[in-house]
Amino acid sequence: IRDAQESRGLGDVYKRQLLIMTAIIKVTDMKPLEGKVGLVAGVANKRSIAWAIAQAWHEAGAELVFTYQGDRLKGNVEQLASTFGADTLMVPCDVSSDEEIDQAFATIKERHPRLDLLLHSIAFAPKEALESDFIQTTREAFRVAHDVSSYSLVALSRAAAPMMTQGGSILAMSYYGAEKVVPHYNVMGVAKASLEASTRYLAYDLGPKKIRVNCISAGPMNTLAARGISGFSAMLKHYEAHAPLKRNVLPEELGATGLFLASEGSAAITGQVLYVDSGYQIMGMY
Repeated sequence: IRDAQESRGLGDVYKRQLLIMTAIIKVTDMKPLEGKVGLVAGVANKRSIAWAIAQAWHEAGAELVFTYQGDRLKGNVEQLASTFGADTLMVPCDVSSDEEIDQAFATIKERHPRLDLLLHSIAFAPKEALESDFIQTTREAFRVAHDVSSYSLVALSRAAAPMMTQGGSILAMSYYGAEKVVPHYNVMGVAKASLEASTRYLAYDLGPKKIRVNCISAGPMNTLAARGISGFSAMLKHYEAHAPLKRNVLPEELGATGLFLASEGSAAITGQVLYVDSGYQIMGMY
């Protein structure tokens, strides 16, 4: 707590809050996810939103499993996951392949027969589809964006649900471009709209099993996926200038929100899109 009190500056207010909250958890030994097992899909590097949420889940007591796609990302994920323990389970999983999803969950079941949490933080569209006008989107780019960014939530949820024998929480990551036009976001915005609709239908299907399904719609973050969007730097500056809080969201804040939606504190929340964007979503004129 002393470290938090010594922090200075407007941007540090929220870091101080996180430090204080972390200190309280350590002092009182609060572990709201103690005994829970979570699957994290979508970590690319230390700047990934998925990594921020994974850290929050780990600090809250959850045991985590990570998926990765291909050898190119394996090293990054392995380096990060190992900080939670050398025996942290990692499994390869290309979410565009039903066979790989089946194999991944078969491997997970060998170690963890029960699953409580699922984080879906996966999105992809061909680069050219994010650079030209939306009307130029090819049929193949449209298919790929929806398969990887939206349908994969359905596929992973279908595989995870039978393992959530005590109920659970499924969390996906969305963005404001699902609701309003964001230049150059293009087909990814349409895919995110599909993701949000899928969240609602999954919430309806899985509710009787006490499995909740929600989305976080995050403000722009400097992630690997975001850097593929033309004009992304200008987008960051625009949010900072026009959001009510006059700043961009911090990774730690997304982690805290992910922890809330995984915990019993959100036990009556499902099928929702929760905006964590410094208030930008409420604005009608800029």
